[in-house]
Amino acid sequence: MSLCMGCMQEIGDQKVCPHCGFDSSEQQSAPYLPYGTVLADRYIVGAGIDTNGESTRYLCFDKQTGDILIVCEFLPMGLFSRDEGQTEVRVNYEDRLVFSKLKDEFSDYYRIVSELKEFSALMDVHNIIEENNTVYVIEENEDLIPFVEYVERSNGSIEWDIARPLFMPVISALEALHKRGVGHYAIAPKNMYITSSGKIKISGFASENERKRGTALKSQLFKGAAAPEQYEDNFPLDDITDIYGFCATLFYALTGHLPKSAPERLKDSRLLMSTNTVKKLPPHVVSALANGLQVERENRITDFDELRSQLSVAHTAKAIQEEISRTASMNISRGEQSKKGKNGMSGVSITIISAAVTVLILGVVGVIWLMQNPLAGMFGGDKNSTEAATKATEWTGATIPKLTGMTYSEAEDSVKSNSQIKLMRSINDEYSDSVAEGKIMTQYPEAGTKIDQEDTIYISVTVSKGKQMRELPKIEGLTIDEAATAISKQGLLASPEYQYNDKYAEGRVIGYKDGQAGDSVEYGKKITVLVSKGKEPTEQESSEE
Repeated sequence: MSLCMGCMQEIGDQKVCPHCGFDSSEQQSAPYLPYGTVLADRYIVGAGIDTNGESTRYLCFDKQTGDILIVCEFLPMGLFSRDEGQTEVRVNYEDRLVFSKLKDEFSDYYRIVSELKEFSALMDVHNIIEENNTVYVIEENEDLIPFVEYVERSNGSIEWDIARPLFMPVISALEALHKRGVGHYAIAPKNMYITSSGKIKISGFASENERKRGTALKSQLFKGAAAPEQYEDNFPLDDITDIYGFCATLFYALTGHLPKSAPERLKDSRLLMSTNTVKKLPPHVVSALANGLQVERENRITDFDELRSQLSVAHTAKAIQEEISRTASMNISRGEQSKKGKNGMSGVSITIISAAVTVLILGVVGVIWLMQNPLAGMFGGDKNSTEAATKATEWTGATIPKLTGMTYSEAEDSVKSNSQIKLMRSINDEYSDSVAEGKIMTQYPEAGTKIDQEDTIYISVTVSKGKQMRELPKIEGLTIDEAATAISKQGLLASPEYQYNDKYAEGRVIGYKDGQAGDSVEYGKKITVLVSKGKEPTEQESSEE
């Protein structure tokens, strides 16, 4: 069975996949696993999906079940090396203790996630494998729609009535993680997906070491969704941290854009939300967002029960409902249930209708209050914020630059002004029939990929060696130096062999010993060139000498 490494569909002898267009003649460059690597004699590894400072995710095929899954490899950048085409991770000697500790924490983290299968918002972990001196986590791979795409399809934002049933299971999942002593700490639109059944799935799992500054790992924080404390070195993360990310993602869903980054909000804590958006949201939701996105931890919602309560109408209507029950009980105890008013309604009915009107009035008053109360100072409601919300689906942030077609030195020069980007060149260059020698033929992540994290991004590039088969240039009559130059330009090596020749003067090239101009030979091959010693001397000339 021949599989496409880009989509894991059968492609037979075809090199370019008819399903997804992936070119199977390409190779996955180090330090990532080579295409076709088999783990636990079961999982065939394909193309890389994404990477961070702690791990890399690939598509994979389960030979036992025929399922297409995802494998997450513990791959902490800067603490290991891996040769081109190899699977074994080699740990730097001075980093072996740190590597071992981080690897154990990575395994423990995913074991906890694997035990929480009853929570629909969590990805299902199928297996955890130790192999190649590292750890692999096998995850489900459902037919999912990226949450960002889902919001964009919904005209750039979604209504609260739609968002509420989507997000409430996420609160339960986060609560369960924290009860087991771990958190997610990267709840962000990019790490959310929608299933075919219309439910949210959380992705982007990583240990706490990856989600804050000051650890041995290159941290990955998502702009606008990472809490202020995640930017501080080794600040202890907790449920309050995840509440910030959750509320930022819900804010995105309801408005179409994320809050400003936490460092920016420490200078100006206002949230960009148009007046129209504030008016159409229930007041208690606006209040909950404001409380969950406080930049000062002591002012933020402190636990998931409180978050759940503030996002429901229960805490707003509870006092009203209690008053309705109390009044109704009093009326019933006095026998009022049998009495009718002049309008034919009982006292209880009047009380209930009055309470309903009260709720309606409170809703209207709540909106007005939010616009005038100091809490509303967190929100911007001018024309600019409305326009920003309208344009939210248009990504205006930074993207991965295009490096293909450049030489490696040109690529280094093009990114040296961006301290966030680091280049990683594969150890061995590769052949290409379409990309000139010395030019970058592939890069990962691809050009145009959104940069929505605020720490180091590694771009792995592979440089072309040009065509594997090279054409022998025409060299007859050239000097040996001229011929050697022409041959070396083709990536070949020349060695001379001298012989007499009546046609070419001494020192001129006669031709190739094996083959002729126009023949195809493999790159790097040593070519024997025949060089003239001039005419062969006659017997008389030899005797005179």
